[in-house]
Amino acid sequence: MITDEHPWTGRSFLFLLGSSRPGGNTETLARAAAEHLPADIPQRWVDLNELPLPDFQDGRHETGEWPVEETEQMLREATLEATDVVLATPLYWYTVSAQTKRYLDYWSGWLGTPGLDFKKHMAGRTLWGVTVMAERQENRADTLTETLNSTAAYMGMRFGGVLLGNGSRPGQVRNDERALRRAEDFFHREAPLAEFPRVESTAGVV
Repeated sequence: MITDEHPWTGRSFLFLLGSSRPGGNTETLARAAAEHLPADIPQRWVDLNELPLPDFQDGRHETGEWPVEETEQMLREATLEATDVVLATPLYWYTVSAQTKRYLDYWSGWLGTPGLDFKKHMAGRTLWGVTVMAERQENRADTLTETLNSTAAYMGMRFGGVLLGNGSRPGQVRNDERALRRAEDFFHREAPLAEFPRVESTAGVV
């Protein structure tokens, strides 16, 4: 149980690497942030690019049992066991990578799995993002941030924000001193309950 008095009690982190190449800049930044977690906090790292996970096939409205392959079962169990889910995804076309999006698509199936209560189990847990991009203007990642925030809001989760870094060539993020400073206390910040972005009323606007 996570409490305000003991913020690390019962915490466990699941890091999901969504890059198309191993050891990329986003993974480097995520590991830099993870180094500052308390030593006794469990960490599990999963490279989505190495998993034989097919594209999600929506069978929620079909009859019969929902087939669950071994890889999906592992991901589902790892997700449910974690109090904190970290999506480490490069900025690809201003949003999350295909590997990360495929993983999130499976949440749709888990939401409809009888007896799983996936949404109920995830409520109150925390979603974090880590991304490195070639762009130096950080607002270029706003769409990615909104995607993760809205995902957390729908699930009733907390959202810790997105740790941003700059880099393109392998290892280049190590030169981003601002990102590395942010990484030091990124997971120590308070993560509020996520809310959908407010939409300003256009009533009367012509």
